[in-house]
Amino acid sequence: MTREEKYEVVEQLTEKLKGTEYFYIVDAGGMTVEQINAFRRMCFEKGIEYQVAKNTLIKKALDNLGADFTPFVEKKVLKGFSGIMFGTDSANAPAKLLKEFHKKTAKAKPELKGASISFGLFTGAESLDALATLKSKNELLGEVIAALQAPAQNVIGALQSGGNNLAGILKTLGDKEG
Repeated sequence: MTREEKYEVVEQLTEKLKGTEYFYIVDAGGMTVEQINAFRRMCFEKGIEYQVAKNTLIKKALDNLGADFTPFVEKKVLKGFSGIMFGTDSANAPAKLLKEFHKKTAKAKPELKGASISFGLFTGAESLDALATLKSKNELLGEVIAALQAPAQNVIGALQSGGNNLAGILKTLGDKEG
């Protein structure tokens, strides 16, 4: 790979990393061609982009972001055979995809090496379960809106049922007098 090609790859990675709030770095070493193709197919079907890159190029792209990714260096996230997963739907989609792929194949590859969720860093395969249960921004907003609407709905329900009771009482009193 020439120096210009390396600069181009770093620029492309930097732009992708800037354009997403989250990304996952996985270790896909030791997978067969069939497993790699199946994994890439699953990524494509779920709308997740998977790209393999050299660790040094990934590190340079991360350095261009201006955030502190030293835990990735300290925990040796950028060692071995690395691939990056990018998506646009939700932060937990790549984690769910990895778990689903692990269920379908006997091997536990690709293995999560690290993830960045809104610059919150997670390292190691043990983080996969926590990442898979993260809620998307839309899910959280929906829960907040539902929580804010609940008291108002309770008051409206009480007023409506109270109005029906009052009408029933008036009708009963009117029937007794007549």
